[in-house]
Amino acid sequence: MTDFTRRSALALPLALAATPALAQALSAADRAVVAKASAYLQDLTEAKADFIQTDARGQTSRGSLLLKRPGKARFDYAPPSGLLVVSDGTMVSVADSRLKTFEAYPLRQTPLALFLAREVRFDRGVQVTRVSRLQGGFAITARDGRKQTPGTITLNFSDNPVALLGWNAADAQGRITRVRLIGLTKTTGLAANQFVLRDPRPKGVGRAKM
Repeated sequence: MTDFTRRSALALPLALAATPALAQALSAADRAVVAKASAYLQDLTEAKADFIQTDARGQTSRGSLLLKRPGKARFDYAPPSGLLVVSDGTMVSVADSRLKTFEAYPLRQTPLALFLAREVRFDRGVQVTRVSRLQGGFAITARDGRKQTPGTITLNFSDNPVALLGWNAADAQGRITRVRLIGLTKTTGLAANQFVLRDPRPKGVGRAKM
């Protein structure tokens, strides 16, 4: 997998993590919109959806998403992609069955930690730069307030009822990965073993160094 392709794949969970923080320059009306989105996301403790992801080169992939806060998420990419991305509450693991690769990152070192926290915080880390009104909804554009992660993320919501429709993630070069959620619904009783992903390879065989 090329670095660009892997960045496109990782844009899905990392984009979802970029939950916006309030920017002081926003108007009172904009802050009210962000507060409405924040309350919705905080209440989204268990959910499932399908997704369609389109990278900057127009390549499309599909899959399914499971979410179980705090700490857990699962992104299953449908064939021909071999990607599976899982957060178990401590680590975010990325397995590619086609390339037989496996990588793992501490959850706390990824933006995913923001969204998967027990209490979603909107007063630190990420800054909202724009709130846009759309037909039947709104969009919130945010960036890393600490400027440690380049690029921006735009979260798209319906307005009545409020629901996350998807997001557009732009990297430092302006390349955009678009994700559209299909049938996002709250659920309950997601099994713990769905959020466990271990390196299937024998020890010492191509293991990524952490």
